[in-house]
Amino acid sequence: MKLLLLGTTGYHPNDRRHTPCMLLPEQGVMLDAGTAVYRAGKYLQTRELSIFLTHAHLDHIVGLTYLFNVVRAHPLDRIVVHGEASKLTAIDEHLFADLLFPKKPPMEFCPLKDETELPGGGRLTHFPLVHAGGSFGYRLDWPGHSLAYVTDTTASPDAPYVEKIRGVDLLLHECYFPD
Repeated sequence: MKLLLLGTTGYHPNDRRHTPCMLLPEQGVMLDAGTAVYRAGKYLQTRELSIFLTHAHLDHIVGLTYLFNVVRAHPLDRIVVHGEASKLTAIDEHLFADLLFPKKPPMEFCPLKDETELPGGGRLTHFPLVHAGGSFGYRLDWPGHSLAYVTDTTASPDAPYVEKIRGVDLLLHECYFPD
């Protein structure tokens, strides 16, 4: 399984990195929608794209406005954006307000479920993280391999989410602070 780190920086893009956006091109799964979303079209290998948002801060969602570029590079039959219901409503009402962004990209919003089936026999679960405004981490499991995505939180060996990520094959974790 291939994981592309399209964007890995926090807060704002710079000349070296874009804001959070991870892509599993063979499964059509994206984790967060930062400024690097526009790159996804040349890598996607599916006709559907499922985007899982950790939270609704701009550095994690602004790429939703770039989905027209993705569809132009790689036509998609369906784009589903998953996230906390209240945050999806805020994104729809504010980021895609007519005065800010007059044409909404071809996507639908879907509130997170306890468990979501993924292509290839996989499943995605989520768990809360400590972050201003609230955030989720994700665990993705397929037969034979797994990964966890934990961002915008401070690592601690006794954090409640540690049990949720135990045993994963790959851990993508925030490491913004030098300690």
